[in-house]
Formats: sequence, C-alpha cells, structure tokens
Amino acid sequence: MNPTIVSSPAGVMAVLVAVVAFWFWLEKSTHWKIFEFLPPLVFIYASPVLLSNFGVIPFHNAAYDFLYRYGLPIFIVLMLIKVDVLGAIRIMGKGVFVMLLGSVGVVVGGVLAYKLGQVLHVGNYLPLERDSWRAFGTLAGSWIGGTGNMTAAHAGLEGTADDLTMAAAADQMVYLVWLPILLGSKAFAERFNRWMKVPHDRIELMEQAASKFDNDNSEDPPTMTSLLYLALLAIGFTAIAINLSRILPPVVIAGATVITAGTWLILLVTTFALVASVTPARKLPAAQPIAMAIIYVYVARIGATMDLSVVDPEKMIGFIAMAYVWITIHGLFILTGAWLFRVDIHTVAIASAANIGGAASAPIVAAHHRETLVPASILMALIGYALGNYLAILTGRIGQLLAG
Repeated sequence: MNPTIVSSPAGVMAVLVAVVAFWFWLEKSTHWKIFEFLPPLVFIYASPVLLSNFGVIPFHNAAYDFLYRYGLPIFIVLMLIKVDVLGAIRIMGKGVFVMLLGSVGVVVGGVLAYKLGQVLHVGNYLPLERDSWRAFGTLAGSWIGGTGNMTAAHAGLEGTADDLTMAAAADQMVYLVWLPILLGSKAFAERFNRWMKVPHDRIELMEQAASKFDNDNSEDPPTMTSLLYLALLAIGFTAIAINLSRILPPVVIAGATVITAGTWLILLVTTFALVASVTPARKLPAAQPIAMAIIYVYVARIGATMDLSVVDPEKMIGFIAMAYVWITIHGLFILTGAWLFRVDIHTVAIASAANIGGAASAPIVAAHHRETLVPASILMALIGYALGNYLAILTGRIGQLLAG
C-alpha cells in the first residue's frame, strides 16, 4: 500500500476539521447560488472522498475509529437533550401529528420501495442488490430526522461507505425536487385550506403560541461550568452506553441479528439523551452548535473511507429511482394527515420539511410560508431527531427480514 501524504491521527483529524471549516467559510463569505441547491454537507462529504482516493489521507486511521466510537454517541447526546416536544405541540398543535404521520410514511415508504426494488431486481429490471436494506435504513435516518440520524443509522446498521454514498446521493437528488414543491405549495394556501376545511383561527393561534414560546426560551451565554456539565453528560452517557452495549445480548429474529452491539449503543445513548431532555439539562447552552460541529466532522470521516474503485453507478441509479417512489409514499401520508387533522398548507409543508430536510430545511420552508413559525419548525425538526434513530434502524431491519 502506498503511503499517504498525511497519516498521523492528529494530522488526519486536522484535515477533516479543515474541510468542514473551509466549506462553511466559503458559503458564508461568497453567498454563491450553488449552495442554495447543494448545501455544504455535500462538499464536506465529497472532499475527503477525493483526498483519500488521491492518496492525501488514508482510508483507515485511528482518527476515524475515535470518531466512530466516541464522536457519534457524544453528538447524539448533545443534540437530543435540546428536544422540547411539549413546546412544539403547544405551537403547532395537530401539525405535530401530521409530522409524525409523515415519519411513519418514511418507514412504510422505505420498506415498500425496498421490496419493490427487490421484485424488479429479481425480474432483471433494476440493478439493486439484496443487501441494500442498510442504505434504505441510512436514508430513512435523514428523512425522519437529519444528517445526524443518517450517520447514526448508518453506524447502527453497520453499513459500508457505499451505503452512505447511495443514501447521500438519493437524499440530494430528491431534495432538489421536493424542496421546490414544499416552497411552491404556498401559492395554493387558500384553496388547500378550504379543501381541508381548516379552522379560520388556526394560523392566528399558532402565531400567538410561537411568539410566547420565543419570549420564554432565550438561551444564556455558555459559561465554563455549563460547558463542564455538558461534557459530563455527553461523555458520561456515552461511557455507560458503551459498557452496556458490550453486556446486552444481540437480538435475533427469524435467524437475522437485528440488534447488534453497535445498534444497542445508538439506541441507548438516544434513550438516555431523551430522558435528560425533560430535566433542567435541556437549558444548558451551546449544546446544539457543538453537536453540529461534531457531526459534520463525522460526515467528512465517512467520506474519507469511501473507495471510489468499488462504486457501482448502476446500483446507485436504481437506488435513486426507488427513492422517488419512496418520497411519493411519504407525500401521500402527509396529505392524509392534513385531511385527518384539518391543518393548513403551511403546517403541512413545515411538517414534511422537518422530516425530509431536518433542522437545516424546516426553517427555510417556515420562513417562506410564515416567518413567525420558524421557531416551531426547529422544534419539529428536533422531534424528528428524537425519533430518527429508532425508526431508521427499524426501517433497515424490516428490510433485512424481508431480504431473508
């Protein structure tokens, strides 16, 4: 094996952090239009792919192992302790249930799309492999919560870099179509609301609740002690979850191991963090920006492990085709929820964006539809973060059982 230009763990970690910092700096300093269609996440993933495949950094390194073992669970704790389910329900009311139904639609749609892909594959119409259930579960994480859930599900399902590549590619290809649909739906607001028989005072009540929430939930600047408490929670929960995951037995269903030690780790830290979110720990400042910094470096780490020589373009095309079937099923579930709960088009668009785009896209859609609902859109996206790890792993494991 030829030596790489950078090989030490510290050097590799510095390269990954530099890649993340560079793309966010470029976005903020240039405001190029391309970032409206391809967010920095795409380039943060793609850049290390090129660096490793051209011999600048290695495919395997102790820095990658550290990020996988400790960085990901610490991210999960920091992100999920900020979840405020009750706050979202107070503002969006029944809209939260539409979003939850959309999450169910992602699970059902993922399973159905995977099954359809297998049927077409058997009939020699689609080059989609039988073990692609890991890629479906990985993409389900993104479409229920966000980037963090995608990486967590990828780890919990023990996916390969190829699985994440397919999921990331399909995510962006569908996003380029789905986001304009959500934004453009505002033009049909009056007709949609009449069709769904939405109460006339619904939007006014949401805006009043959002205004009150925004005033009551300002965050204090971080202090040394608050950061220490935050570190204790994140590292402590991670340590407990790692030790328990080594003790808990694997769960086997129909001959398939559906919960491994890696799956236990993700599920445990998710549960610990959600329990902490109903305590004063939720008030600790700076948790979210630290969490997002960690997860973007982790995405760069996954890109660095991607060997382009093993990528199958035909298989990726097949996966993307099934992703469009999948998003259609999610859309039908969202519309069914709107009809059942009599909610407006603004709520429907935000609910879908909270699923498919996560915390990055939900505020964009909310600002376009109703700027006063931006805080609520972030809360709904955080609920997606809370559910994403559980439901994405469930989606993948159902696919595993269907694959036999």
